[in-house]
Amino acid sequence: METTAASISSIADAYGVRGKQLTSQYKEFISAYRQWDQLDHATEYVLFKQNIGPSLCIDETSLSCGELYTVVTNRTGRGGKGTLVAMIRGTKSEDVIKVLEMIHVSKRKTVKEVTLDLSPTMMRIVRTAFPNATMTNDRFHVQKLFYEAIDELRITYRWMARDLENDEIQRCREQNIEYVPFRYTNGDTRKQLLARAKHVLVKHFSKWTESQRIRAEIIFEHYPELKSVYDLAIELTNVYNKHYDKDVARGKLALWYNKIEKLGYGCFRTVTNTMQNYYETILNYFVNRETNAFAESFNAKIKAFRAQFKGVGDIHSLFLDYAN
Repeated sequence: METTAASISSIADAYGVRGKQLTSQYKEFISAYRQWDQLDHATEYVLFKQNIGPSLCIDETSLSCGELYTVVTNRTGRGGKGTLVAMIRGTKSEDVIKVLEMIHVSKRKTVKEVTLDLSPTMMRIVRTAFPNATMTNDRFHVQKLFYEAIDELRITYRWMARDLENDEIQRCREQNIEYVPFRYTNGDTRKQLLARAKHVLVKHFSKWTESQRIRAEIIFEHYPELKSVYDLAIELTNVYNKHYDKDVARGKLALWYNKIEKLGYGCFRTVTNTMQNYYETILNYFVNRETNAFAESFNAKIKAFRAQFKGVGDIHSLFLDYAN
């Protein structure tokens, strides 16, 4: 995808030819674009049946102007030719299933595992289109959900710090004295500490810089609740990083889940509900330890291509490189 367009631009520059003109010549006369059997429906979907394999990923991506497409990729393609199985416009399960069912059921039944995020729509697609496949929820989406809950708690404390600062400013005005904000030992005000805590709380403590370590000590001293949930985030990471089998991981995650319930913070209710609803498919990670990182990487390539060429002007030809 990136190789063809980038190579044409490089050749054009080297020989003093207009890149746009050479790209047009390549598209119309050199490539098999006009003979492509999917040209008439490529804006709605492309389907490469021959690229299906036992281990797939499914995700959504935005091509241009926020238009969403559902992407199914073959992990063994490693991002090159043979990677793309299908790209379907939109995320409606009915539309995606309709296209995927164009692949003969015997081939679809050879799919053994599909990794995906925590979307019920994606899960319905997989359940219907690939009936023999194990669904594995991506571990990073589970962890991201928990970190988002931590960030919501951090923001709550930051609003409280804002209110406290406004009260102090008002008091100083009433007493006709200069307002001097409170600062911690590292020079942060209350608001600054909680704003900068975002970068500390989403990073493993082993990767903190010295200034972040100092900031973390201050945060955890004055906001022990944030330390409690940060410790639980690290505990979840450790569970995922250990090579537990599924049965052992079930017990470890159950213990972790119980600790979350005992916190009693409303912002973590979504985490506990999600764990309840997707417990088995979350645990499937511990069978083959597959994630959806491959799909995310493929989407990143699409976004890099889009950024490099200032949008996607011709969706028809964008994925032709992945047909073989």
